[in-house]
Amino acid sequence: MDLELRHLRMICAIAEAGSVTKAAAALGLAQPALTTQLKRIERTVGGPLFHRGRRGTRPTPLGDLVLARARLVIPAVNGLHRDVTAFVGSDRPGQYRIGATNGPVSGGLVQRLAAAHPNSPVTMHATWSADEICARVLDGRLDYALVGACAPSIPSPDAGLVWQPVCVDPVWVLVGAGHRLAGRDEVPLAEFAGERWATAPGDGCFNDCFAIACARAGFTPLPPYEMDVGSCIDLVAGGAAVVLCQGTVRPITGVVALALEGSPLRWRHLLGWDPAGPAAARAAEVATLAVQAYLDVVSIRPRFAQWLGANPGFGAQPVVAPLSAGVSRR
Repeated sequence: MDLELRHLRMICAIAEAGSVTKAAAALGLAQPALTTQLKRIERTVGGPLFHRGRRGTRPTPLGDLVLARARLVIPAVNGLHRDVTAFVGSDRPGQYRIGATNGPVSGGLVQRLAAAHPNSPVTMHATWSADEICARVLDGRLDYALVGACAPSIPSPDAGLVWQPVCVDPVWVLVGAGHRLAGRDEVPLAEFAGERWATAPGDGCFNDCFAIACARAGFTPLPPYEMDVGSCIDLVAGGAAVVLCQGTVRPITGVVALALEGSPLRWRHLLGWDPAGPAAARAAEVATLAVQAYLDVVSIRPRFAQWLGANPGFGAQPVVAPLSAGVSRR
C-alpha cells in the first residue's frame, strides 16, 4: 500500500483526538475500520506511529516525524486543490460531470439533468471506487460524487467534500429462487450463518460494517467471493452463494430479494461536491433532481415502496443543509 494524503489526515485526526475511538467518531468511520487502516499505514511506514495505553494514544518518535511532515503537506495540497478547481471550473461553465458508484439514482439523474439543461453537457464516470471519485471532484475533473456509504458514515471523510443524503435504504439479501429461505418476506441475519457470500469490489467501510453486524447476530461470515455484479448474480441464481443488495434491486429471474429483520445494515446514497468549487452553486438543484430520480425508481418497485411505507425514516431524504466533511447524520 502506498502512503496517501487521506492516510496522513487519519494520522493527524488520531493525534488530535488522543484515541482511535474518538478519531473514528470525528471522521465518521467505524472504529474497527480506522484501526485496520492504521495498521496498514504502520506496515507501510515500517513501524508503530502511536503508543496505546490507558491514558490514550500518543505519537511514537516515528509518529512525530510523520505528523510534522503531514502538517506541512496537507494545507499545501488543500490550497492546490482549491486553485485547480477554480481554474478548471472557470474554463468549463455550465456542465455537469458526475462520478458514480453502483446505485439506483445515476441513470435517472442523468436523464433529469439533460431534460432540465438541454444546452449543458452531462457526463457520467462510473467506477467501484468512491475514493477515486472523491479525488476527481477535488482536483476539478468531476463536479459531483454520487456514491454510497453505510449509515451514518460518509465516503472518504478526510477528502474535504460536503455531502447531501439522497436516500437511506435497508440492505437486503439476494438468494436463489430454490433457496431454503426464498419463500420468506423477512429473515433474521443470523439465519444466514454458514452461507457462502459474494460481493462486488468497493473501497468503503461496508465489509467492516457487515462483519460487525454478523458478529452481533452471533456468527462470523465465511470469506466472500469478490467479483463483478453480473457474476455475483449468476452465483446466486445457481445456488452457490448469497449476495447483499440494496432494497431498490430490480426483479431478476431466478433470484429473490429478502428483507433483513430489524434492518441491521443501512446504506445511504449521497451527493458530494467541493464547497469551494463552482459546482457548489448548483448543488441544491442537482440534489433535488437526484431525490426525484430515486423516487422514480421506488415508484416501479411496489414491494419496496410498501416496505418503505411501513418503515419510517428510510427512503428519500429532504434536501437541507449538507453534511460537512467528517460529520455524519442519520
